[in-house]
Amino acid sequence: MVNEKRIIEEFMELVRINSETRNERQIADCLKKKLESLGLEVYEDDAGSKIGGNAGNLIAFLPGNTKGKTVLFSAHMDTVKPGNNVEPVLADGIIKSQGDTILGADDKAGICAILEMLRVIKEEQVDHGPIQILFTVSEEGGLFGAKNLDPELIKAQLAYVLDCSGPAGHLIVEAPAQNQVEVIVSGKAAHAGIAPEEGVNAIQIAARAIARMKLGRIDEETTANIGIIQGGKATNIIPDKVWLEGEARSLKREKLEKQCQHMKECFLRAVEELGGSVEVKIEPNYPEIRLAHDAEVISIAKKAAERLKFPIVLEKTGGGSDANILNGYDIPTLNIGIGMEKVHTTEEFITVENLVNNARYLVEMVKIIGEKV
Repeated sequence: MVNEKRIIEEFMELVRINSETRNERQIADCLKKKLESLGLEVYEDDAGSKIGGNAGNLIAFLPGNTKGKTVLFSAHMDTVKPGNNVEPVLADGIIKSQGDTILGADDKAGICAILEMLRVIKEEQVDHGPIQILFTVSEEGGLFGAKNLDPELIKAQLAYVLDCSGPAGHLIVEAPAQNQVEVIVSGKAAHAGIAPEEGVNAIQIAARAIARMKLGRIDEETTANIGIIQGGKATNIIPDKVWLEGEARSLKREKLEKQCQHMKECFLRAVEELGGSVEVKIEPNYPEIRLAHDAEVISIAKKAAERLKFPIVLEKTGGGSDANILNGYDIPTLNIGIGMEKVHTTEEFITVENLVNNARYLVEMVKIIGEKV
């Protein structure tokens, strides 16, 4: 049986560990010990050294006591800022921080559910197939841990990522692909007061391009944004360089490519009209998720929710997660709700009920997979 007291104590322990993106060493060491004490073989990869962090992804394996498919459960170890020196407060069944930091339920609630599931199946001697655990680094920084994971290390035939809002039973069946858009606009410097006509204003070129650009909500499946602009040296110098960073996302790849081409053409047209030059680099950031509603990874999750009488909600999202990357490795992966609320803010919270239900949900999924032998 899931142990509520144990879950609360472990969650409080985990959120107190500083683990902002690229600084996951302490929590990685803690989790490695916990996993090994539960009988799992644990391997840490070199993703951290590739991305400027101090810890790698943890990949752990628990042999099955029955035959059957290998299932992966995953959560990320890092948190956003301000995530250091978190002091959790429990009151009226709700856990939050003291208010000057995030809480870190994103994604330590997911980690906590996985650890409790492993304890329960061991204590109750639950029949289960092989289980893999993946705790990633630098998810919040741009899914960098998962991107730098060697997919050959993953032996699972289906996977669950615990990293979305909504309680257990909320299932993300569609999520967008994202492209990163990086632009360098080059003009010509000149004295703004003495010879402005000799210059080509890179900021003006960028402004004209952006003014024509479709941004924000493009349609029900597509969004786009220019989020960073840097350029100029002084008010009396015509700026000769501007750097811009943006993105586009869509549930449909053809719409994503169309939006990115539109953004590029806006810059090319502005250069044609005002002079200067432009470099536009468009790179895929992560692939889309589109799972068939009758896919096995969904059927198992739905059956577990039905047994526990949790409402089942199949959702689309505009966000990306490690589930996008794992699906891109051809591992059918479902991102499931864990009840975290107001994430990435100092008002973040989670209820004890959701912490308990998350673990119950995973245990039920493991039981169902074990029954399918």
